[in-house]
Amino acid sequence: MTVVTRFAPSPTGFLHIGGARTALFNYLYAKRHGGKFMLRIEDTDRKRSTEPAIEAILDGLRWLGLDWDDEPVFQFARVDRYVEVIEAMLASGHAYKCYATNEELAELRAAAQAENKRFLYDGRWRDRDPSEAPEGVKPAIRLKAPKEGETVINDLVQGEVRVANAELDDMVLLRADGTPTYMLAVVVDDYDMGITHVIRGDDHLNNTFRQIQVFNAMGWALPAFAHIPLIHGADGAKLSKRHGALGVDAYRDMGLLPAAIRNYLLRLGWSHGDLEIVSTEDAIKLFDLEGVGRSASRFDMAKLENTNAHYMRESDPESLIEAISPMIEAKIDRSLSVAETTRLSTGMASLQQRAKTLLDLAVSAEIYVDGAPFSQSPKAAKVLAGSDAGAGLAAALSALSGIPDDAWNEEGIEAALRAGAEVVDLKLGKLAQPLRAALTGSDASPSLFEVAAVLGRDETLRRATVAG
Repeated sequence: MTVVTRFAPSPTGFLHIGGARTALFNYLYAKRHGGKFMLRIEDTDRKRSTEPAIEAILDGLRWLGLDWDDEPVFQFARVDRYVEVIEAMLASGHAYKCYATNEELAELRAAAQAENKRFLYDGRWRDRDPSEAPEGVKPAIRLKAPKEGETVINDLVQGEVRVANAELDDMVLLRADGTPTYMLAVVVDDYDMGITHVIRGDDHLNNTFRQIQVFNAMGWALPAFAHIPLIHGADGAKLSKRHGALGVDAYRDMGLLPAAIRNYLLRLGWSHGDLEIVSTEDAIKLFDLEGVGRSASRFDMAKLENTNAHYMRESDPESLIEAISPMIEAKIDRSLSVAETTRLSTGMASLQQRAKTLLDLAVSAEIYVDGAPFSQSPKAAKVLAGSDAGAGLAAALSALSGIPDDAWNEEGIEAALRAGAEVVDLKLGKLAQPLRAALTGSDASPSLFEVAAVLGRDETLRRATVAG
């Protein structure tokens, strides 16, 4: 059997973080078993489904690196197929026409509410002669659900879950206006797409009982089901925007890396021993549903940023330069010169060790742009305003000016500054602190000697002179 999984979002908004994790689990399970990961857009709700939302979902999945197999399936294009299944169910006696009016249903709902009971359709048209149908009323089509016994889910995460069939009413499959319901479309799609494993949030567990009844009515084999617990906020409450439940595009704008988000989401509800950092390649080899816990996971933005910092340190420097260059160019309103790009390439290995996000990295990398520093941090400004800053900078300038061209490197710069400090009887820090502030606009940076070496003689002397 070829494993086939699917991610099936409704295009009514962005691709949120919970949906991204569901997509990731489906992707990994399919890849682990050499199968296919399919994408289905559940767009039967035409009032709420939008093209921008569809594009946001597709773009988000691509950015995360969760590429799907085959073309996406769009539910709205399959209405004729759903009607075909409805007709088969009517012919076999597993569905019936219901002429109950909206007013009747409202009365039933109000009566259930008054008795503090869950609303269940009472099946008033289940066995009624269609000849009694009122004139001018278009019927909905309902499932003729079994009333005896139980419906059982042998869930790959939750274990065996049961519900008495008496607790499930005859749900609507086709509305009176001819549009199929989600509950019907999902089952027909999963069958037609050959889905073998339905991996989704446990908020769909109640839907699954009803969907199993549709599978059974059609005589179709059931897929395996795995309902994964939802993600909560760090405080244990349902995940919301205040916890970080944003669209995937927002995390991209925060400067987070796709690989870091994949790693973090993988560990949000799945474990394999003590592993914390798991590459996607390793995740494909290791992922299984047995490692998915039954308890809700807690989203922790600080932990996500720490995971991202790890991937920043491990990233190829050139890929980071490619990512941050547009950010820097947007700020300086011009393209980076060849010399500036070379500086970034030379200094990136140190810069990336200190950054948690691409945004952090872009800001720290500005020190290698002509004309920087563009501003002084309060601490750097305080250093330069100090009573002995002028003397320290003057001594640093004198020492740096005497370095031969062939000795302008980290070792040569450090040696010259140490010797210069001795000449004026100052500690090295009295030269280094104001020089760092002058070159970087900050009191913290990669090694001062490295920064000066990367900037080169002319830019280093220019900045030190301006600051002095």
